[in-house]
Amino acid sequence: MGSERPQTSSSFVSPSIYHVFLSFRGEDTRKTFTDQLYVALVGAGWRTFKDDNEIERGENINTELENAIIRSRSSIIIISKNYATSTWCLDELVKILEHKRTKGHAILPVFYHVDPSEVKHQKKSFAEAFTRYERQIEAESDEGKKEWMDKVGKWRAALGEVADLGGVTVNNQGDRKSEAKAIKEKKEKEERQGEIKSE
Repeated sequence: MGSERPQTSSSFVSPSIYHVFLSFRGEDTRKTFTDQLYVALVGAGWRTFKDDNEIERGENINTELENAIIRSRSSIIIISKNYATSTWCLDELVKILEHKRTKGHAILPVFYHVDPSEVKHQKKSFAEAFTRYERQIEAESDEGKKEWMDKVGKWRAALGEVADLGGVTVNNQGDRKSEAKAIKEKKEKEERQGEIKSE
């Protein structure tokens, strides 16, 4: 991809199509790995969407992020220890996988200091997150129970599905710039192989 392409990001959704949507847990990786990956992608000419909004958000994914996912050709999903503690991240994941099934949206999961089996079977920190969601179900009224049960079912299925896609596992404490560069190069290889169509 040529460097003449706009190197845009952030939470503004332009009419143009993004090459990559980044899904990540801000408290885990925003200022570290995700920032390094974003810099590497933009430096390679990829129009990349990274939500820079750090304020407290509501329970449901907003229209802006839905539009960004729809307007992106692919997503990199950085699944870290606290990813499942965010209903926002889980809703993003569900939306990304829906877009994959309906539009052929390409996905590259990055398992950041977590094992894919923990994600697939919701173990360790993922089990703790879902224990809290189960308690939320118990605390709800009958109508609220159904809504939360539906949500939790979708989230569990989405984590199982994304874990089965394979991807990249980052477990060492090495140079984050090198790790981010390696993932960027994997995306470039996918494009050359035609998995992500460029303009």
